[in-house]
Amino acid sequence: MFRSLSLIFILGLATSELCRKVKIPGIIGMLVTGMVLGPYVTDLLDPKILSISAELRKLALIIILIKAGLSLDWRDLVKVGRPAILLSFLPASFEILGYVLLAPLFLGISRIEAALMGAVLAAVSPAVVVPRMVYYIEDRYGTEKGIPQMLMAGASCDDIFVIVLFTSFLGMAQGQGAQVMDFINIPVSIIMGILLGLLTGYVLQAFFEWAYSQDHLIRNSVKVILVMAFAFLLLVVEEALEGVIAVSGLLAVVSMALMIRNRSEKMVADRLSEKFGKLWLAAEPVLFVLVGAAVDIRYTFATGLPVLLLIALALLFRSVGVWLSTKKTPLSVKERVFCVISYLPKATVQAAIGSVPLAAGLDCGKMVLSVAVMGILFTAPLGAFSMDRTYRKILKKEAS
Repeated sequence: MFRSLSLIFILGLATSELCRKVKIPGIIGMLVTGMVLGPYVTDLLDPKILSISAELRKLALIIILIKAGLSLDWRDLVKVGRPAILLSFLPASFEILGYVLLAPLFLGISRIEAALMGAVLAAVSPAVVVPRMVYYIEDRYGTEKGIPQMLMAGASCDDIFVIVLFTSFLGMAQGQGAQVMDFINIPVSIIMGILLGLLTGYVLQAFFEWAYSQDHLIRNSVKVILVMAFAFLLLVVEEALEGVIAVSGLLAVVSMALMIRNRSEKMVADRLSEKFGKLWLAAEPVLFVLVGAAVDIRYTFATGLPVLLLIALALLFRSVGVWLSTKKTPLSVKERVFCVISYLPKATVQAAIGSVPLAAGLDCGKMVLSVAVMGILFTAPLGAFSMDRTYRKILKKEAS
């Protein structure tokens, strides 16, 4: 296991830095490193690491989501409320529609199989989008109009919507039919996640303030540990309430950090954010190298040009959804184009659920996995590269 961890950190960071030297997003190097080290190429990663890969990726995601919450301001979220809500479901709905209409023509599958494929592909990758939005907020790019805050909020809810649809379509493909409660659980999961996170953040920050008033100095490093511990508890609560009431644990994590940020002095919140930024330096290669390791490139070469064309056309449908979501906002045409670009990347969700239809024994399972793999390889680098190359030209830097 230690050898695998050393390979993940050393090669992940090295290839990331090499990519940055040639003006390519570092995520590409880390994804490629994972694919090469993974079980489908050199098989150099310990099976023990791969067996807990999903948990390690979620841990890394928790770290960047906490940092995201610590970077958000209530006023910014209120300002971008309507388009952020639309971005949480409209682009994904349009992309799924694209697959429903086009996949039967390109791949000869049924409409319900096409809907299942669309649900796998429709989720934006918070692992690619959120770190960049956090950086833009900290460097004050686009913050005057709340663009990174809007995109970060929308991306955080987008995955919940898509995963619930995926579960429903999977049941329909297996002949179980659609369950009304699955669709009701979408807003319930979002609302309960936000409320639980806000309550947890309020209690945690109240404890920090009480300790300070009693002259019990809690170092920022200890606060980081406590915040992480409560973030883990929120995910435990999500699992414990499964089947009783829907709760989004990851959204609760963001909301908890948001409450701490807005009830703390700015200097304290900035220090906590800085601490989590340092944790992200270690978490980032773990996340993306293991995402790459989950990609079975054997399926990629079997798909060919039709699948790539299908993904590209479905992204056009998605782009229409983003464009409509940002209509009647103060954003310029270029800024709305940037929003379209930011909603292109796929990675974490596709790596997590892409193989589920195949494991469930569905006839379309191998094809869904092939498209999911191609989607990651095509859209993650494309979205990351496009954002990195355009944000300075499109987003206005707000004066300090």
